[in-house]
Amino acid sequence: MTRAEPVLVRGRPARLLFVHAHPDDESLATGVAIAHHVAAGDEVHVLTCTLGEQGEVIPPELAHLDADHEDTLGEFRRDELRGAMTAIGARSQVLGEDPAVGRLSRWRDSGMAGTPAADDPRCWVRSDDGEAVAAVRAVVEEVAPDLVVTYDADGGYAHPDHIRTHEVTRAAVAAMDEGGRPALFGVFTPRSWAEADREVLAALHAPAQAGWTQPSGEFPPSVVDDAVVTHAVVDESAIAHQEAALRHHRTQVTLGPSHTYALSNDVAALLPGREGFARLDLATGLPLPGEPAGERPPLVARR
Repeated sequence: MTRAEPVLVRGRPARLLFVHAHPDDESLATGVAIAHHVAAGDEVHVLTCTLGEQGEVIPPELAHLDADHEDTLGEFRRDELRGAMTAIGARSQVLGEDPAVGRLSRWRDSGMAGTPAADDPRCWVRSDDGEAVAAVRAVVEEVAPDLVVTYDADGGYAHPDHIRTHEVTRAAVAAMDEGGRPALFGVFTPRSWAEADREVLAALHAPAQAGWTQPSGEFPPSVVDDAVVTHAVVDESAIAHQEAALRHHRTQVTLGPSHTYALSNDVAALLPGREGFARLDLATGLPLPGEPAGERPPLVARR
């Protein structure tokens, strides 16, 4: 099998596991792939490593939930995650959640590097390697997926929790026996797609009318040369399901017209109905090379 070929599944629905750092990451970064595979009849699981307790709250009436006030945002975002995953049709769990003892998660959102939250011994970036890897590995073995999808080595946009999630997930998969080890993919965006999305946003008047600014400057690290992205899920029909999930993440996301959205920074972004991926080297975390030319295959091939 060439490295750019999809994971082959014979005679049954595929089983996929998406591993993310916070509630809403799953719908923003991989909502198209999740919705697409649910619609195809596949079994889709989402593992969320923290409850996003350090997130900024968009609705003013919910500002009291944040970490600087009541510090109850994590519980609220757990409910948002449940609603989003019900809307999109995926199975969901939080890492270390234990309803029997009233524990919603084992680890806490670390916030951005250099903030006080990153020094909290409970936070995800300070998790013990052995405990964290064992916890994620246990979920992978329980789900027994054909493939696992998580962030690239730079965590999409260098968020410390995203980077930690990549590191722990990669180590968990690498620790499994080779015969039962799922394929591991990272999320990447071809530069041509990112440039095209900015052109679409620039042509829309709706984001400006909502008070949002246009994106500018350097792209995040997950935007890479087109040749790096070896697989893709392209499905415009999935956008409606992605938006249905994102409506539940109202503390973090505001949806606009024409498949646009913004986070708390009020920078317009687009839901284009396509997501790119590359298989990751388990030793280095870097994307494995694909074929020099040709269309990008899907994540899964069926026989």
